[in-house]
Amino acid sequence: MDTNTLIALMPELAVFKIVVDEGSFTAAAKKLGVTPSALSKQISRLETTLSAKLLERTTRKLVITQSGRGIYDQCCTILQATKQVVEFTSSEHETPSGSLTVAAPKAFLSIVLQPLVTPFLTQYPNIELKLKASDGDIDLISEGIDVVFRLTEKPSEGLVLKQIGKVRLSLCASPDYLAQRGTPRVPTDLLNHDCIYLGETTTDHIWDFVKDDEFHSIPVKGRYAVNHSQMRLKGVLDGLGIGIFPDFVIKRALEEGSVVEVLDDWTLKGNYQGDIVLQFAQTKFMPARLRVFIDYVSEHLSQYTVES
Repeated sequence: MDTNTLIALMPELAVFKIVVDEGSFTAAAKKLGVTPSALSKQISRLETTLSAKLLERTTRKLVITQSGRGIYDQCCTILQATKQVVEFTSSEHETPSGSLTVAAPKAFLSIVLQPLVTPFLTQYPNIELKLKASDGDIDLISEGIDVVFRLTEKPSEGLVLKQIGKVRLSLCASPDYLAQRGTPRVPTDLLNHDCIYLGETTTDHIWDFVKDDEFHSIPVKGRYAVNHSQMRLKGVLDGLGIGIFPDFVIKRALEEGSVVEVLDDWTLKGNYQGDIVLQFAQTKFMPARLRVFIDYVSEHLSQYTVES
């Protein structure tokens, strides 16, 4: 395919991405200020040029085809590169400005990052900050995310990584609960206790413990399960059982004595532990807004006690 044809494809590829993002020709046309029929013709030309069916059109909705999904992913990459081109000349010297989208696990976002939002926006009045709470996998390019925080022992490959700190899982109960039911001394003691787990999957009631060469996989049970850390903490405070928490969630309650850590000589294995990492797409010319955000959170989170 010659260069002229490739250049002519660029607007149609951009239109295709917007149609997929908006979910219909009508919504995309409204966003672009054109007619739905005009967009339909552009998509038809694109399909003809590529010799591939990209969208299945029904009376109720658009369905992206397998070929269309692959083209859409490439469109996201192209538009991300175009964004970097626009930012190229001013990225090193500009006043930090523009939109910045940040994703992080829900509990980490609300407990650790939320207190930094107002001071950051006050210091950088030309930056627009968008936060996305997500405990699942994040695709930075297709979801338009500039930077993602992860609590993990296995960071995503292909992204720039900056380690912020570490987080460990803590097993905690209220003093009243332990006074009534006794304190577990070894992981197998949990079989005789009420435990509060996430209830997200069929296996998250199985808690794994490691100490030296010893390993225990304990199928805990209890009458209460919730995948919200602060609600789970409330259950522990109310004496409903023993719960697992990232240490930044439980830090204040431990300091106040309203909860007690148990089996702290054992290492709990599971999600939301390991390194606290900040990841973003590789770029030679980092926008000033991203640079100052990374510097800001790195400075402030280094003072947050999350070390194991």
